[in-house]
Amino acid sequence: MLNALILATEAASEGLPSETWALLIGGGIFVTLMILLLITVSYTNVGNRHDVKDEPHDTHRQFKVHEPKH
Repeated sequence: MLNALILATEAASEGLPSETWALLIGGGIFVTLMILLLITVSYTNVGNRHDVKDEPHDTHRQFKVHEPKH
């Protein structure tokens, strides 16, 4: 974080317009979030590849789950 502040300060003193920095930083954030979105969407395909299995009864579960009574 400190390096980014130092680079921004040096760039401002060297004469790069603030609009350029805004586009670079905003574009970098946008690209990062889009990559994370694509990674997240790719994991939904992994979940759809396998059949759903019943969860085994866990006696050490911390939260009480109501068991079906039939």
